[in-house]
Amino acid sequence: MPELPEVEVVRRGLADHVVGRRITTAQISHPRAARRHVAGAADLVARLTGRTPVAASRRGKYLWLVLDGREDALVAHLGMSGQLLVRPAGAPDEPHLHARLRFADGGPELRFVDQRTFGGIALEPLVDDGAGGRVPAAVAHIARDPLDPAFDEAAFVRALRRRRTEVKRALLDQSLVSGIGNIYADEALWRSRMHWATPTERLTPARTRALLGHARDVMREALEVGGTSFDALYVDVTGERGYFARELAVYGRQGLPCPRCGTPLHRDAFAGRSSYRCPRCQRRAPARRPADSR
Repeated sequence: MPELPEVEVVRRGLADHVVGRRITTAQISHPRAARRHVAGAADLVARLTGRTPVAASRRGKYLWLVLDGREDALVAHLGMSGQLLVRPAGAPDEPHLHARLRFADGGPELRFVDQRTFGGIALEPLVDDGAGGRVPAAVAHIARDPLDPAFDEAAFVRALRRRRTEVKRALLDQSLVSGIGNIYADEALWRSRMHWATPTERLTPARTRALLGHARDVMREALEVGGTSFDALYVDVTGERGYFARELAVYGRQGLPCPRCGTPLHRDAFAGRSSYRCPRCQRRAPARRPADSR
């Protein structure tokens, strides 16, 4: 699933190529593409026709186009393989094209392509997020991400240490902090020399802030090169891939030498997925001995 840098790359592309253009035709060619729109595909098509996107917004991994009137938004759920592509009007259809928007200027179309059909689009009302922002209703429970100017770092530090769970599980909890997925969590933990199973209650505020800083750094670096693309599914709106996979220190590098100490990197099973680390740089802290009951 794309993480914050990959979604931000797409958001910037939508801001450049879609915002300000009036929609003349909306087409849904696969029923699953509109399954999150409760009123159905025909209603979604009717409500999009004649509308104009006025802003491209994101929170964590969630992406939406604010529509004229600023009361509702077209939300894109990319899922595992969803893509939003800007294509010339006469370009051949992609094999897994599920939805299309055409515009009054006759220029490039916006296409939603999804090979695995886990993603989709829906029109949702904008609601107050309780912190001065307006977000789609389905996104209201999602926390701000570390690159958001309004992200409350002090509140995050307090909340993380209260979770009493493994630090990586906390980083992936989108109600605590959004946008950090498996890739960037592993990279931030490696930079912090921290094992993924470190109990959050053991983290000092200083170590928590340092970890957050590493997460910011690695996501900003990924953003500069278009994100991380392991295959053709993760691309920007023009179909270009990101190149941060070349810079990854640990993720997906099992058996290769740690860039810091040379020790072969290790893969652990984690929550049905994988977690990559250096067994020398990121040692698991010993369990605390129970208090003497005598």
